[in-house]
Amino acid sequence: MMDKIEFILKASNLCKRFGGLSAVDNVSFEVKSSGVTSIIGPNGAGKSTLFNLLSGSFMPDSGTVLIGECDITSMNPEARLSVGMARSFQITNLFFDLSVIDNLRIASQALEPHSRLFLPLSKSVIALERADELLEEFGLVEARNQLAGALSHGQQRRLEIAVTLATRPKLLLLDEPTQGMSQADTQETAELIKRLGLNITVLLIEHDVDLVMDLSGTVIVMAQGRKLAEGDPNQVRSNPLVQTAYFGEELA
Repeated sequence: MMDKIEFILKASNLCKRFGGLSAVDNVSFEVKSSGVTSIIGPNGAGKSTLFNLLSGSFMPDSGTVLIGECDITSMNPEARLSVGMARSFQITNLFFDLSVIDNLRIASQALEPHSRLFLPLSKSVIALERADELLEEFGLVEARNQLAGALSHGQQRRLEIAVTLATRPKLLLLDEPTQGMSQADTQETAELIKRLGLNITVLLIEHDVDLVMDLSGTVIVMAQGRKLAEGDPNQVRSNPLVQTAYFGEELA
């Protein structure tokens, strides 16, 4: 008898319209616990709108989103964070005038007991311990006291992912994490995402198809707001619909 596959996220029949445009049209999929699942497709395919529906930035016109058995369809992003979902954005979202360690301490503040939430950061022992863990994990120890705004683009993106992980979510949504990166930074970030996928579930939007195929256990392909294909990288590469509609020789 086969072991039951556990899914951390389930999207069912999600729809979102803007005027006469169906940005997301009846999209359903499930994301397995742990590992990396990626969503790809050309500009205008509906990827970012789908992420906004999953993260609570948009409410769907119809359909549902579950984390485990919890229906989060009507929850705002803060409530979704409380049940284990965190998201990073295409545009770096940091406190540039604060140091690296202060960005991480502020993000980790939610780990403190409620009675200590409004104490000065210097009194936030649990938050500081978590911030120090993240400095080590993300290779930012030497940048500890630098202003976030003075970091390189690659370091800022790593810091943003670290900030997103401060509260130890079980599901991380990454939106174009390598956008604007050099080849070296892209490779470093890819290795980081691969490591993260060993311990938590990562759902990724990424334009670099080769990177996606290397990282992902499952790839979802979107086209004109619909799900065109889903499978492991080899299945997606060999899918005639995907080949014809998007990639031609690129995935051959």
